[in-house]
Amino acid sequence: MDTCEGPPIVSLVPTYSKEKMSAQESCLSLIKYFLFVFNLFFFVLGSLFFCFGIWVLIDKTSFAFFIGLSFMPLQTWAKVLAVSGVLTMTLALLGCLGALKELRCLLGLYFGMLLLLFATQITIGILIYTQRTRLERRVQELALQTIQGYGANLGDTAAEENWDYTQFQLRCCGWHSPRDWISARMLKGNESEGPLVPCSCYNSTATNDSSSYDKLLSQHMGTADPCTLPAKAPYYREGCAQSLRKWLHNNLISIVAICLGAGLLELSFMTLSIFLCRNLDHVYDRLARYR
Repeated sequence: MDTCEGPPIVSLVPTYSKEKMSAQESCLSLIKYFLFVFNLFFFVLGSLFFCFGIWVLIDKTSFAFFIGLSFMPLQTWAKVLAVSGVLTMTLALLGCLGALKELRCLLGLYFGMLLLLFATQITIGILIYTQRTRLERRVQELALQTIQGYGANLGDTAAEENWDYTQFQLRCCGWHSPRDWISARMLKGNESEGPLVPCSCYNSTATNDSSSYDKLLSQHMGTADPCTLPAKAPYYREGCAQSLRKWLHNNLISIVAICLGAGLLELSFMTLSIFLCRNLDHVYDRLARYR
């Protein structure tokens, strides 16, 4: 008995179309997990920044003892770290959830925040370049004001800690020269004996004794008077304006490389997020129709 067999079933979807859809699906999955892993890393990094900043704000004394320095611009930098940590965590969380859950609204918001951050950095760079003369003049005014009022306000020492840390790191004293400290009312310097300068001006390399600086600070510990150097103590003779220019000149390539690296990273994440956002629904809709 002959059996009647129907015509063979022919797929209406070409094989190359299915292969193309599979390749696009694999590409989108790769982009999705790439965004998720990198944003997860930045989320952890932001949380560390936030916890570090909060620790400094809550327990300033223990932190200063831990790092081995008797002065640090703690309040200012702790707040900067805490705020930058929150912003980093927020941005990374949007990227993680948007990529993992394939939510176009979160991916769009992630792209928008990255674009805003990138535009802000470009704007700041342009302003610094075009207004560098005015900026330098403003920095000079703030430095001289800090020097003039050094030790006058015991309740708010953030500016003085910042300036002490600057002198300590750049190995300088005063803005133009150590004679700028003559204008400091609380240090009681005079023209005949030479200016009294803070302990942060101490030149430990001239004596080859790194413990001398700690001894000077310990003598003024718990006193209301600011720590000053004796008249004949070795201190840096170069002003911080010259030291700052030298530091910028020596580290210009590193600064430019870091800025370019951060900009390229942001552009890469923006490109991947907008590509994933625009193609996600389109590819999966076509896959559903073909299946």
